[in-house]
Amino acid sequence: MTDHIHILKLCVGADSVEDLLDWQRSQRARWPKGCAVHVTRMWPKRADEVLAGGSLYWVIKSVVLARQRIVGLEQVTGEDGISRCAIVLDAEVTRTQAVPRRPFQGWRYLDPKDAPPDLLPGREAEETLPPGLAEAMAEFGLR
Repeated sequence: MTDHIHILKLCVGADSVEDLLDWQRSQRARWPKGCAVHVTRMWPKRADEVLAGGSLYWVIKSVVLARQRIVGLEQVTGEDGISRCAIVLDAEVTRTQAVPRRPFQGWRYLDPKDAPPDLLPGREAEETLPPGLAEAMAEFGLR
């Protein structure tokens, strides 16, 4: 049994990992030094497990392509007065092997045994396969 759990989240509006990186760079001045922040409506009920070594895995165009280590959870209040959860992320984005994932609302827990492995050192700069091809290869076990 693992002592941590990951979170899986759609990266809405991004077509690539580069889009995610560009957006996070543009927001950096608003966030704690060395961190990125993603605000979501729901607070994880398994917060202790998330904070025990979990990462946020990003689904971009129906494919898991990257992850960021979760370093904190903070309560924030929006301009509308509604309390939300700020998932505080390590600034480093780690690319993962491409794994297809159907669209879903919000976020989901991801068991570590089901998490895609990180790309091997040196492969991070390789171009990402087109989503259709990445999905087909993953279905055949060729990640």
